[in-house]
Amino acid sequence: MQAVFKKLAYTVKRKNAKAPVETSLTSAFLMLFMFFFMHLQSLHAQTLSQGEQVMKALAAAYPDRVGRAVLRNGDWAVQVYGVWFYYAGGRLLPEELRMRSAEYDPQTFYRYPRDLPEWKAPDTEATAQFRSMQQRRSSRTTKRSQHFFDALWRASNKDEAYRHVKTIRFLGWNVLVHYSILEELALIEEAINNEAKVNTQVRQWLNAITSLSAWNWRNIADVQSRSFHSYGAAIDIQVKALRGEETYWLWTSQKGVDWWAVPYQSRLHPPDVVVKIFESYGFIWGGKWLFYDTMHFEYRPEAFILNNIPMNGIR
Repeated sequence: MQAVFKKLAYTVKRKNAKAPVETSLTSAFLMLFMFFFMHLQSLHAQTLSQGEQVMKALAAAYPDRVGRAVLRNGDWAVQVYGVWFYYAGGRLLPEELRMRSAEYDPQTFYRYPRDLPEWKAPDTEATAQFRSMQQRRSSRTTKRSQHFFDALWRASNKDEAYRHVKTIRFLGWNVLVHYSILEELALIEEAINNEAKVNTQVRQWLNAITSLSAWNWRNIADVQSRSFHSYGAAIDIQVKALRGEETYWLWTSQKGVDWWAVPYQSRLHPPDVVVKIFESYGFIWGGKWLFYDTMHFEYRPEAFILNNIPMNGIR
């Protein structure tokens, strides 16, 4: 590219004595071209920087399954059980699908907040935006690529997934979960039970649980993408509502209620300490999502690494 710049500059110099007006136009074109090229380089560098962060976070989050992140073929990549996966603009695609990244939505490597953000009543403009977001979500024809997480959890179909889940007793309920998170769940249960001995709110929450479920081979409701329940890496803990509190944005919407206008005090939140215990072992909580799901906990340690939120350690 430097050779191109030199050639253009030389052309400008030769024409300078013969055609001042033409030279001026050529110089302007050259400056515009250089600005555009530098802008593209900047965007490319930002993409690579984000890709480097994400792939290194995944390698750190799952060291028993994911190899170290390397810059390979112009993109950041990791190996999962010996298979190369590329960042591919956030799509996490195997090598043979890199050129088809436009067919997929990016993965949700979103900013996970350390604390629950302040809730603000939506105004007219915000209400219109929320309605538009919901419409786009339900009408989306593309989906996220499941290839990386299928490989990570070794579950590309229902039968494979079932072979990697185990039945455990968790918070007094039998539940099917992926074998690789048994230790984390055991430590979470121990911490919650210890807290319940001295914390009335936690004890009441435990006693109010009406169901607890994890493995369920399915897509996320109202979208095409695979749910983490399919891997046994997500847990739903439903608790009896005492005052008609809302739990899940879609259920709220199906009742004809504007889910985005429901304040926190009208949502069925677990005690803060329970959320913090789950988070300390790598589980994000769906109550912090815009499309809230307050019963949902999902094992995503990479989210904490990407957002510099400490955990109790990763095996």
